Amino acid sequence: MSALGGKRFLVVEGPIGVGKTSLARRLAEAFGGETLLEQARDNLFLERFYQDPRRHALATQLFFLFQRSRQLAELRQADLFRPLVVADFLLDKDRLFARLNLDDDEYHLYRQAYQALAPEMPAPDLLICLQAPVAVLKARIQGRGVPYEQAMDEGYLARVSDAYTQFFHHYDAGPLLIVNVEAVDLVNDDRAFALLVEEIRRVDAGRHYFNPPPAP
Repeated sequence: MSALGGKRFLVVEGPIGVGKTSLARRLAEAFGGETLLEQARDNLFLERFYQDPRRHALATQLFFLFQRSRQLAELRQADLFRPLVVADFLLDKDRLFARLNLDDDEYHLYRQAYQALAPEMPAPDLLICLQAPVAVLKARIQGRGVPYEQAMDEGYLARVSDAYTQFFHHYDAGPLLIVNVEAVDLVNDDRAFALLVEEIRRVDAGRHYFNPPPAP
């Protein structure tokens, strides 16, 4: 049994700016695992999307679908069940953004592409959903300094956050751990990270909520 209670495939998810990539990296580093990370900056249309969402939404979404499908297919071919793989995206969330950003005709086209491309993957041993208020997300986005993200509308962030809440409310493909990260830094606070690891070890089925206390 591994240091994470036998779990070998973890996914960290949540809205933009919540810290999923940083946490995925720390979990993999701490336990000798590998990461499977979104490559958002490789998306040639993403900056254009933030400048003109209506015009570039479909191209942005299809790029992400092709990219994520390819990453997951390569992982499957290379044997998903390495000692530990930590991903910062769930392919199902691709549809979440598609439904949010595309009009009905575009979404119909996207769904056809999704059905043709999406590889069949086993559910993660644990899905970790990070949550924080929109104001916190906005502050963290500004803090990381990606130029094209700086003008991101809080209304859009709120819609993304609400869509994640609805998605995880209905998620039943495996164990789910919902973590409130409003007042904690799970990457740089060793105490908070240790508490999270203990929670990960305990969860083996169902839906769980974890509200780590802030540092004293």
